[in-house]
Amino acid sequence: MTQPGEAVPGRRPARDVQVPVLTTGGTISSRTGEAGRRPALSGSELTATLLPGEHVSTRVVDVLSAGSYTLGIQDMQTVLAAVTRELADPDVPGVVVTHGTDTLEETAYLVDLSHDDERPVVLTGAIRPADHDDPDGPRNLAHALAVAVDVGARGRGVLVVFGGRIFPAAAVQKIHTSAREAFGSTSQAAIGLVDDAGPRFHAAPHPRSALALRLHGRALAATRVDIVALYPGADEAALEAAVRAGARGVVLQGTGSGNSPAAFTAAVARLCAEGVVVALSTRVPFGPVEPLYGGPGGGHELAAAGAVPTGALRPGQARILLLALLSVHPDPDDARAALTERVAAL
Repeated sequence: MTQPGEAVPGRRPARDVQVPVLTTGGTISSRTGEAGRRPALSGSELTATLLPGEHVSTRVVDVLSAGSYTLGIQDMQTVLAAVTRELADPDVPGVVVTHGTDTLEETAYLVDLSHDDERPVVLTGAIRPADHDDPDGPRNLAHALAVAVDVGARGRGVLVVFGGRIFPAAAVQKIHTSAREAFGSTSQAAIGLVDDAGPRFHAAPHPRSALALRLHGRALAATRVDIVALYPGADEAALEAAVRAGARGVVLQGTGSGNSPAAFTAAVARLCAEGVVVALSTRVPFGPVEPLYGGPGGGHELAAAGAVPTGALRPGQARILLLALLSVHPDPDDARAALTERVAAL
C-alpha cells in the first residue's frame, strides 16, 4: 500500500493505445505575426512534432481554435461535451486537451466537476508560441500524453500537466505570466512529476465525487455568477450592479484570508436573505480562505452574514463551482449547503 508522500511509479498500459488529443487553440498552437500571437496550427500540425511513443499514438480532434481569454461558459461546455464523447469509447485510456493558459484552470475544473470516470483527462498548454526558437508546447504535450496512459493517473480526475509538474484540477492556478512553470497549487505541492522517463505520483488518489452536469447544460449556460473585487475604499456598487444584472451568485475576491471593507457585511446579509448565494475567496495567491477576523468586513462577520468561504479555491474556480451548483440546485439554500459541503471535501 502506498504511504503518504511515497512516490507512485509510472506504469504504462500493457498494449498499444491511442489517445484522443482535443485541441482548443491557445499559445501552444500559436504563431507570432504583426497583429500579435494567434492560434494557427491545426491539431495534426501540433502533434506532428511528437516522436512516436512505444505505446502511445494520437488521434486529433480540433474542438476550438481561440485564445482562452475569449472563451465563455458555452465554449467550456463544448470542451466538456467533446471529452464525454471520447470517453464513451471503452478502449480510450485517457484524454488530453490542449488549451490556452489564461483560463485553463476554469475549463479544467468545470470538466472535473462532471468527470465520473476513472480514466484521466489531462489539460496542458504552453507559454511560448509554436514558432519560438525553444517552444515548451511539444514537451508539455508529450508529458500530458505520458500521464494520460499511465495507470497511476487513474482515479485522480482531471489533471493539469505543465512544466514537468502534475496538479489536480481543483486548486490549480496560473501563477506566472511568462515562466515555463506557469502553474501552481493554492493549497499543496504538485501531486506528481513527469519527465522523459514518465510520471511519478507522490500519493494515492484522493476520493472524489462528480456533479451531474451533463443533465444541466442549459441551466449552466443560463446561470449568471459574477466576481466582485474588494480593495481599500471599495463600496457595494459593483456588488449591487451584479445582482441587478441578474447574478444569482457572487464571488467576493476578498483581501487576506477573506475580508472586505466594512460596508460589505450588511450588503452580504441582505443579499443572502434575498436568495443570492455569496461565496468568499481571496486575491492572495496561496493559503486557505478562513473566517478569522471579527468586526464589520472581517471574514468571521461575512460568514455570519451568509457568505461561504471557499477554502483553496480562488475566484475563477469558485465561480465555476457556484455556477455548477446553481445549475443543479435551483433553491439558493440548497446551493449554499452544497457549496459548503463541496468546499469541505476539497
